[in-house]
Amino acid sequence: MRADATKEMPAVPGGTDKPDPLEKPPTPPAARRPGIGPLLAVLVACWLVPLAANAVHAAWLLPPLVLFGTASLLRSGRTLLDRVVLALALLAGLTCAAGLLFSVWPWGLHPVPVSGLALTVLTLAAALSRRAPRLPRPGWSDLASLAAAALAAGYLATPYLRATSFGQRLNLAMVGEDNGRHPALFDVIGRLGGYLFLDPDTAREQIFSGLVHYPQGWHFTTALLDGFLRSSGDAPTGPALMDHYVLWCLATFGMLLIALIWAAQHVAGLLHPLRRLVLIIAVTALVLGTELPRLLVAGYPSETFGLSLSAILIALVVRPLHRLREQLILVGALLIGIGFSYYLFLFPIGAMVLCWLVADRRRLRTRPGTVAIIAVFTAALAPLTALLGVLVAGQSEALAAPGGTPPVETYNAMLGLGALVVAGIFVQTNRGESTWRRYLVVLAVGLLFSAAMAAVNLANGTQPAYYFGKTAHLVIVVLIVGTAVLARLLPVPAESTDSEPRRRPIAGALPSVATAALVTIALLAGTGLIGWTGGFFHRTGSNGTWAKDWAGRDVRAITRPASVTAAAYRAYPAIPGTVTLVVDKQGPHGYRESIFLSAMQGTSGQTEPGIYFTIYEEPARTAEILRRVPRPLRLIVADPAAQLAIDGALKVDPSLREGLTLVPLKPARPR
Repeated sequence: MRADATKEMPAVPGGTDKPDPLEKPPTPPAARRPGIGPLLAVLVACWLVPLAANAVHAAWLLPPLVLFGTASLLRSGRTLLDRVVLALALLAGLTCAAGLLFSVWPWGLHPVPVSGLALTVLTLAAALSRRAPRLPRPGWSDLASLAAAALAAGYLATPYLRATSFGQRLNLAMVGEDNGRHPALFDVIGRLGGYLFLDPDTAREQIFSGLVHYPQGWHFTTALLDGFLRSSGDAPTGPALMDHYVLWCLATFGMLLIALIWAAQHVAGLLHPLRRLVLIIAVTALVLGTELPRLLVAGYPSETFGLSLSAILIALVVRPLHRLREQLILVGALLIGIGFSYYLFLFPIGAMVLCWLVADRRRLRTRPGTVAIIAVFTAALAPLTALLGVLVAGQSEALAAPGGTPPVETYNAMLGLGALVVAGIFVQTNRGESTWRRYLVVLAVGLLFSAAMAAVNLANGTQPAYYFGKTAHLVIVVLIVGTAVLARLLPVPAESTDSEPRRRPIAGALPSVATAALVTIALLAGTGLIGWTGGFFHRTGSNGTWAKDWAGRDVRAITRPASVTAAAYRAYPAIPGTVTLVVDKQGPHGYRESIFLSAMQGTSGQTEPGIYFTIYEEPARTAEILRRVPRPLRLIVADPAAQLAIDGALKVDPSLREGLTLVPLKPARPR
C-alpha cells in the first residue's frame, strides 16, 4: 500500500464518474464561539430534555437525537448517509468505551444521566470546534440504501412477524443454541448496570461463569438502548426478554446491511446513479445469498456487530477520509468497538490499520499530537477484553473448537466472489488506482488470517471448523465491499457536449439501462433470490440459501424442545434459592430446554452445574445432574423415560433424594 490514497481517481472511459478532488474539500469559515450565557442555556437543556423525555416515557427519542447531533458535527462525507453511518460507527465504539464509566458510576444505564452526558459532550465539542450543527440534504441514494437494508432485514424478520404466539417465536429462536445464552448476558448486564468482567464475583452469581469474560460490547450497547426503549421501566423477563433480544438481533443485522451498502459505495467513490443503484442491489443480494444470514438464524449477534464495525473500518482503510483528525478518531473508536464486541476480528483488522498507518505515515506526521493521544487510548482499550479473555478466562483454547457447518459454500463464496473482484481490479480502468492497491492488501490480510485459523484446526487434528468459519465471514465481508470495483465497469449513458448534443436521450440511455437490468437479474439469480435454484452460494444439502430457507420456514411446526420450554416456563416459575432444570427423554433436549428456561427465568448462574458438563446421553446425564447440582433442586420431568432415569439413579444412591423435588410436565403445543 502506498501513501497516495487521496490522489484523484481517473474517470472511467465512456462514463460520467468524476474524479475525487486532490485537495481537501473547501472548509467554511469557523463560526464564532457562543457567549457564556447561550452556552450555559444549552448545557442546561442537555439535561432538561432527557428528564422531560423520560418523564413522558419518550426516552426512545434520545438515541436518535444523539446520533443526528453527532452526525451534524462531522464534516467528512458528502451525503446524509455518509454522516449518519460515520456517526453510528463513532458512537458504537465510544459507547463500548464509555461503558467502563457507566459500569462504576452510581446511575448505571439510566437514560437520563447517559443521554445528559452525551448531549453535554456534543455541546462542548461544538463550542470548542466552532462547528454549528449542519447536515446534508437527503438524496435518492440515501433513501435507496436505507430501503434496501430495510427490505432485506424485513425479509429475514418475516418468520417472527408471521408467528402468532410466544411458543412459535421461541421455536424460531431455539434454532440457534446461542440464542439461549446471549439473552441471559443481555439481561444480566441490564440488571447489574454494566460490564460483568468489572465485578466477576457478583456476575458469577447471576450467569454462567463462561460468559463473565465473554466480549460484551454488543450486549452492553443493546442493554443500554433497551433502557431507552423502556424509559427506565422494569427490565423485561420471560417472553418479553426473548422478544426484546430478538428485536435487537434483527436491528443488528440491519446495521450490518447498511454498513456493507455504505462501505461499498464509499470505496467506489463518485458513481453514476445507474452504477450506484446496481451496486446497492448487488451488495444486498450478496448478503442474502451468502452464509451471512446464518448469523441471525444461529444467534451470533456479537459477531454481526463486530462485522458491521469491521466493514466500516475496512472502507476507511481502503479509502481514507480527507479530514485526518476525523479519520483517526473513527479508526480508534472502531478498533475499540471491535475489541469489545468480537475481539477475534481485532487481529486482522488491526493489521489492516497498521498497513494504513505505514502507507500514510507522511500525512500522519502533520498531526503528531492527535495521533499520539488516539494511539494511547486505543492501545489501552481495544485489546482489553481480549487480554482478559485469554489471560484470565483461557479463551484461546476455544480456537481449535470443532463444529460449524461444512465449509463447502464458504469456499464457493470466497473463490467465486474473489475471482470476480480481483479480475475487476486488474482491468486497465482500475489497476492504477491506489484505492484498489490498498484493497488488495486488505484482502490479503483477511485471507492470511483465515488460512492461519484453518491451519490451527488442522494442527489439532480437525477439519477447518467453527472459528475458521468466523474468519471466512470476515473475508466474505471484504469481498462484498470489493464488488464496488465491478460496479464501476458498467456502461453508463454518455454525457452530452456542446459539439455533440444528445437529441434522443432516452434512446441513447437504453443500452446502458438494458445492460444494468441484465446484470441485476443475473445477480438476483446467482445469489438465489429469484429462480428455482439455490444460487451459487447455496447451502450444502439444500437447494436454497440460508435466507430463503429461513424466510420460508413453517412457523406452525413447533419442535418438542420449544414446546417443553414454553410449557415449563408457564407452569413452574422460578423459586428463589432453588435450582430448576428440565430433564427429558433425550439428553440434548433437556440440555437445550434448561438453557432457554434459565435464561427466561434469570437463573443461569444457579443452573450452571446442571447444564454445562460433557455427558449428553441418558440416563447417564440425569444421574450426573443429581450428583453434581447443589440442593434444593427441582427437576421438571418432561417424559416418562426421564422419570425412569431418575428412579434408577435414586435406587443406586438413595441419599440423592435429599432436597430434591420432582414435578411432572405434559408438554402441549403453546397457544
